[in-house]
Amino acid sequence: MIRIKICGVTTPEDARFAADAGADAVGLNFYPKSPRYVTPPRAAALVRALPAFTAPVGVFVGTPLRQVCAIAFQLGLRGVQTYDGNPPDEDPFPFAHVPAFRVKDAAGLDHIRKFVAVATAANRRPAAVLIDSFVPGEMGGTGHKAPWEVLVGFDPGVPVILAGGLTPENVADAIRTVRPWGIDVASGVESAPGIKDPAKVARFVKIAREVASVPESR
Repeated sequence: MIRIKICGVTTPEDARFAADAGADAVGLNFYPKSPRYVTPPRAAALVRALPAFTAPVGVFVGTPLRQVCAIAFQLGLRGVQTYDGNPPDEDPFPFAHVPAFRVKDAAGLDHIRKFVAVATAANRRPAAVLIDSFVPGEMGGTGHKAPWEVLVGFDPGVPVILAGGLTPENVADAIRTVRPWGIDVASGVESAPGIKDPAKVARFVKIAREVASVPESR
């Protein structure tokens, strides 16, 4: 079963619709430079809008882990997604830690393997890793695809979440090619930055579920 996160949600209505459409998680972006940025007080209304079994996940860039966990505790987040190339120097438990990596080639995969190995040795094994596209100066939500061909068969020892340029039009090919544990979409289901398009969200989730339910051919 594929896991689906709708990221960069900015309104309670969009958060609730994503959940009702079948998303497993919604992403709340706490990166001030993002067009999808929400403050913690604003994010509280989004978390309140979610039904019981849809996980709110905070997205952070360059924020100290202690501060990340404080915000997660304050809001009742289930997980934290961080853009930081270094393994955590503190334990993010009880929050599911999903470090995100912007990958452009196979060298990026080596970095992920080392990150997971070091974190695991320190008893801070990530819950999953998210692989995004590499766009200089940008931290997610760019609409650019990650290098799917490089990711075929990639197993860093934890679940892989595929992000980067996913849309209702290409998510089927992405799942068939990479076979990720989870997928993450932001700009690909929007009518404008930070404004989710209900029809695109529903179509994205429907296609992803249908394709992922088909057994992989041997």
